[in-house]
Amino acid sequence: MVRKKKIVEKQPLLKESDLRKAKEWSQSVFLDDDLLLTEHINEAPMPTEPRKMNIIIIGLCTQGEIIYKLDTQEQVIKPGDILIVSERHVVDSYRHSPDMKGLCMMMSLNFFHEIIQNIRDVSSLFLFARSHPVMSLEQKEIDTFKAYFNVIKQRLGDKGNHFHKDLIRTLLLAMFYDLSNIIYRVQNNDRPRSRAEYIFLNFIRLLEKNCKAERRVCWYAKQLSITPKYLTESVKQISQRTPNEWIDNYVTMEIRVRLKNSTMSIKEIANEMNFPDQSLMGRFFKKQVGVTPMQYRKL
Repeated sequence: MVRKKKIVEKQPLLKESDLRKAKEWSQSVFLDDDLLLTEHINEAPMPTEPRKMNIIIIGLCTQGEIIYKLDTQEQVIKPGDILIVSERHVVDSYRHSPDMKGLCMMMSLNFFHEIIQNIRDVSSLFLFARSHPVMSLEQKEIDTFKAYFNVIKQRLGDKGNHFHKDLIRTLLLAMFYDLSNIIYRVQNNDRPRSRAEYIFLNFIRLLEKNCKAERRVCWYAKQLSITPKYLTESVKQISQRTPNEWIDNYVTMEIRVRLKNSTMSIKEIANEMNFPDQSLMGRFFKKQVGVTPMQYRKL
């Protein structure tokens, strides 16, 4: 009997969230396992099957066309368009035209949470990108993004700078603010919002202010003068996520920021986040992130 040779399929580039697979590709520059930049995204190996993103991707198309599905919705990217893909999105059916060129940044979630000092500072960027993952930029905005990309790429090679990583963090935070300003422009020029979009945005605004103290869906529904069921339906329609998932996500982000950007003890963080005790917060955090708060702080 002749045994058939087992075929081993090549693993997709974006399978691992820590970017180690992506670093193996020579056409890129990177910072540890946290940040990767490439000007040759057209030559990079891409997923050939659906992949849940555990990294943040920001890309600018400069030539040609990119087509992919994001959470089952087809996205078409043309020159001058910027795409933002954050964690938990599912990317599928990626393809591009032969002449496609673009700039791409990939960032680990841990590094992202080291950068942000306040959730509200950049939440509008990634919140808006949930329902508008592709945006068309004006020429001055394209030039600004290219300038950030080039200076960050240059600084990535400056390993002799004592403040190397801190400098990269600061440049990325400044870039996030400029991207958020683009969103402010797009929102003001956008079509009128639907009832569901209005509810979703107001739910998120309430969540930003109250997630440390209040984590019940019924409480948020009451503040919006609607039923919990209607709130759940509206939020899921716009974001493909439930209010509970958003609540857990914001609470987790707040804990991450405090672990990375403060000297507060874990007990103090648990008290501030309104957990009955440190161990309950620890179990919640490990379920969401996969490691304990102490382990995360040491990463």
